[in-house]
Amino acid sequence: MPDVSTSPPPIVRGGPVEVSEGVYVIPDGRVELVPNIGIVVGEHSALVIDTGLGPRNGAYVLEQARRLAGEHRLYLTVTHFHPEHGFGAQAFKGAATIVYNAGQRDELRRKGAGYLDMFKGLSPAAEIELHYAELVDPDLVYEGTAEIDLGGRTATLRAVGPAHTASDQVVLIDDRVLFGGDLFETRIFPIVPYFPPFDVDVDGVRWMSVLDELVALDAEIVVPGHGEVADTKLIRDVRDYLGHVHEEVARLRAAGASADETAAALDTDARARWATWERPEWIGLAARAFYHGAGR
Repeated sequence: MPDVSTSPPPIVRGGPVEVSEGVYVIPDGRVELVPNIGIVVGEHSALVIDTGLGPRNGAYVLEQARRLAGEHRLYLTVTHFHPEHGFGAQAFKGAATIVYNAGQRDELRRKGAGYLDMFKGLSPAAEIELHYAELVDPDLVYEGTAEIDLGGRTATLRAVGPAHTASDQVVLIDDRVLFGGDLFETRIFPIVPYFPPFDVDVDGVRWMSVLDELVALDAEIVVPGHGEVADTKLIRDVRDYLGHVHEEVARLRAAGASADETAAALDTDARARWATWERPEWIGLAARAFYHGAGR
């Protein structure tokens, strides 16, 4: 994991920014362990996408959603189970209908407690935000695809994992705005949570296929898990990076390079090729995931 011990506190700050009619994003400000938060407001209902890390952030996001949506019915979903995206859900319990795909619910039950402990150990600030965090089951569970009618605006929830996690989800609003969670980031090396023996569910090959499918949607606006809002080129850029790592790992492995040698070579190569991207600590984990056959 990247060292975030001296990073700013992982607090969701600022107000929602309208990126399309009725679709708002609370930007992450490029702060570690803070995601982009989505709030989609229709005529009678609103959908919140991701919560931030812990109950205090969740309560802040709920407050912002109420400010935009008034007394509309609220829904909450998360792009995947990781703590900075979904461990503020307890603030929404009873205030919103929480909707996950079945894989998300199951992955949260399998791994949630372990990830809670791991993230508490990342920094004193993270521990503070997660001190009172509770794992929250959804109210509704779907398989495959689900649509939520918000009133004049439709949110399509689609399970696409395994990729970044075993149960990633994307949210498409009216075929125009795509929320992709950590399937792609802006100017950040893809987060590859390959932590053997505890978590090896990342599927690099499937991840590339998912990105191909998302490019084909041709959404006008693309909201990454972290980093600035962009367009479909962002997804292509991340797909190109993963494809390059996949091909280079296969070449080096066939030539007899060890996993350590392969990770070191890819680290040097990728830092030079994607010199403007942050968090190069994830390069080696991506190389090791492909080397050891994750997703093959």
